[in-house]
Amino acid sequence: MVNRALLVGVSEYDLTEPPHGVPGDLPAVKHNLNRMREALVRGRVFGEREIEVARSPSLDDFGRALRAVAGEAEGVLLLYFAGHGAIPSAGDELFLQMRNASVVAGGHAVFPGAEMFTTVLTVLATSPARRIVVILDCCFAGNAARVWEHFDDKRRVMLLMSVQANHRTDAGDPREPTPFTAVLAALLDEDRDTTLSDLADRSRERMTALGLRTLRDDPWEPQLRTERGMDVLLRPGGGQDPPAPPPRPSVPTPPPGPAPPPGPTPPQGPFRAFPAVLLALARGLRAALTDRFRTPGPPRPSRRAVTRIVLAAGLLGLGLYGLPRWTGGDEAACAPPLELRVLTDPDLEPTVRAAADAYLTSGENTTGDGCRRTGVTVYSAGSSDVVDALRAQTGAWQEPRNEDVNPQRDIGPQPDVWIPASRADADRVEAGRDTDAVAALEPAEEPLAYSPVVLAVPDALSSEALDDRVGRPLSEMVDRLTARDGNAAVRRPDPEFTDTGLLATVGLYGADARAVARGERMVAQPGPPSPTAAELLCTLPDDDAVDHRTAALVPEFLLRSGVGCDATTRSTRYAQYPEDVPGVEPVYVRVRWRGADRDERERDASADGFRDWLAGERGRAVFARDGFRSAYDRELLDAPRDGEHMLHAPTPLVESAGRDAMERALRAYRDAGGPGRVLFLLDSSGSMIGQWQGPSGGPGLLRQSLGGLGERDEYGVWAVAGTGDRPYGTLLRLGPHGRADAARALDAGARVRDAEADPHAALLAALDEMGERGDDRRPQLIVHITDGEDNGRLTGERLDDVLDRARATGVPVTVVSLQSGGCDPGRPDRRIADVSGGRCLDLGDDLGAALHDEVARTGTGEG
Repeated sequence: MVNRALLVGVSEYDLTEPPHGVPGDLPAVKHNLNRMREALVRGRVFGEREIEVARSPSLDDFGRALRAVAGEAEGVLLLYFAGHGAIPSAGDELFLQMRNASVVAGGHAVFPGAEMFTTVLTVLATSPARRIVVILDCCFAGNAARVWEHFDDKRRVMLLMSVQANHRTDAGDPREPTPFTAVLAALLDEDRDTTLSDLADRSRERMTALGLRTLRDDPWEPQLRTERGMDVLLRPGGGQDPPAPPPRPSVPTPPPGPAPPPGPTPPQGPFRAFPAVLLALARGLRAALTDRFRTPGPPRPSRRAVTRIVLAAGLLGLGLYGLPRWTGGDEAACAPPLELRVLTDPDLEPTVRAAADAYLTSGENTTGDGCRRTGVTVYSAGSSDVVDALRAQTGAWQEPRNEDVNPQRDIGPQPDVWIPASRADADRVEAGRDTDAVAALEPAEEPLAYSPVVLAVPDALSSEALDDRVGRPLSEMVDRLTARDGNAAVRRPDPEFTDTGLLATVGLYGADARAVARGERMVAQPGPPSPTAAELLCTLPDDDAVDHRTAALVPEFLLRSGVGCDATTRSTRYAQYPEDVPGVEPVYVRVRWRGADRDERERDASADGFRDWLAGERGRAVFARDGFRSAYDRELLDAPRDGEHMLHAPTPLVESAGRDAMERALRAYRDAGGPGRVLFLLDSSGSMIGQWQGPSGGPGLLRQSLGGLGERDEYGVWAVAGTGDRPYGTLLRLGPHGRADAARALDAGARVRDAEADPHAALLAALDEMGERGDDRRPQLIVHITDGEDNGRLTGERLDDVLDRARATGVPVTVVSLQSGGCDPGRPDRRIADVSGGRCLDLGDDLGAALHDEVARTGTGEG
């Protein structure tokens, strides 16, 4: 039976420069391919002729190689990939980036030159192979799990991922293989007769013992996904199906000994009467203890390893054969503690995990016999997904009914405790909860801590003046930043994945969520936003130029605790404190599930104990170390340290977010990515005769901008000429149009008239028209293309009328001035654009490209 392996390593990339390049070359990956081939051949897992190595292939070359090995394999088909991995903002797909990969913002394919993992699985599924093994060593490898879970034909596909979802990893020393592959190959050398699941367990334990951490400074934990009962035995002679094992807990398999003689061999010594399952457990316990303690140097085993050891020993002592339970030496016997499941916001997970670690060994969690009262499992998921699930999917969470809605798969187990980053999240759940919900929330009265969301400004762009750092709206702070450096940029994490991003969006849009276009323009960036604030701070140093000129909207505590995720020297950042951005306030929420009353008293005691500890002195100490402030007086729980650029007591600090403000901001953010509405006002007065013809004339600029609109967008064109009751004529009604139809309407109707224009009346009419249509929450934009000759009608009270109406409607106005200096400070066009949240463009700009970009931000056409 033919086995085949395809080893793919992308160590060199064609494009590594910004703005469209990948993060850089990966010289360590060259060693990966040599090391993996050597381990597989030496261990006789595959024959030399059964292994194909693809070094830095293009996307086309990778596709051809994958189809070839998929078609040839009959027994085991193994695909190994090492290189850059990338994910979209939703994190629901993984892209494997080949040599010709690039990153293009706003395009249909965000990652050209990369292969979707969905496509990889689809090709692999065409293979006649009995077992398919995929090993991924790349950033975000764990995001492949979600793709695998949604894949229909995954029964024979086993997936080993180098790291958990949404985590980036260090490639390590360029003179050696990457850390995960180095561990994997070493284990293949040591364990010549092992299953894939054993390999996954041992790699996780080995990496824990080595102290390896992801770039978010979390433990680096490889992940495995297989169907229940599915495994593959990697042993001399090729991978074959292992015999179906009896049910057993996940304990490491012992190192193989000498091959047994043919035929069944009964157990020896005191284990003679044991059934096979208990014998396997006993061996697993012995192997776990030997494996964890035989190597000098590593400290105590990880919690995960200890859990496995205790679980195996506990099962051995269930009765039947009268064995004593595991006692840990001379200590009293300890029953397994009740496990508390704690779900939290992704940006809070490191702090909550550190608190849980401290609580586990605390006196409050220890009985008089030295046993633990409670175990704590901490996990996180996207904040919007959690709110939606607790509000409308609790039934499916308790008992999944189909593949479309399955919170157990997409979020995690049903939580006993939820710690969101804002009390408003709990209020949002309560306000929209299903009448048949099977979970009830009990939020604590007071938050655990507080941290303002700050504008973290690089040293090169910062101002030491207190007046610039506190007491100003976010929009004004950004305006001042860009005034100091025209290349300055601002970034915000994903508002759907973490509350930090949503809280920042409240400030960007305003309390009533009207200034959506202006807010999104402030944080425009190539590619999708970083999932979390910590990830954002880790990503910026990938490019020094970007790091030095980009401010980040992040919780203040990360300026202390969250920047150790990358060895790269990063820009020093000063915190500025916007007066209109709500802060992070983690709150303890008890979650009660209908029907979960068997151990209700014990679970309540465990949940209450953890809550009291978190709110007490030792819990506050954990939040203090990570840079949080007191929830009561907003002062730092731990004094600022030397070299930090946080203010001890900035005032004012913003109160917590309201439920309605967060809901409005999230709806507006989601709508901002949908179909938009654009109304063009084309100055058609007599003075435009010299600004009419060619691509740089009024109609030419308008026609170029239509590429930013799609068939689902609504747009219209008014010809602005004439005074009195009718200051404009309709060239194209406001509605959806095909681009060719719109261009024909412009060609047929756009004419210069022998008349003056009244921009005051036309702008008021346009603002009223868009204001009346704004109830559907589509992104909206007014574009005024003018030579400014009639701006005499935009002075005094007339200008004030337009400015007031623009503020009231919240519709941004982008003015294209065809005169030099038309956008100078104080000019009417500039003031209208600034007040409305639009943009003013004049002859100092590349008008065609700039107007196209402005329209594309509102529409769904070409970005």
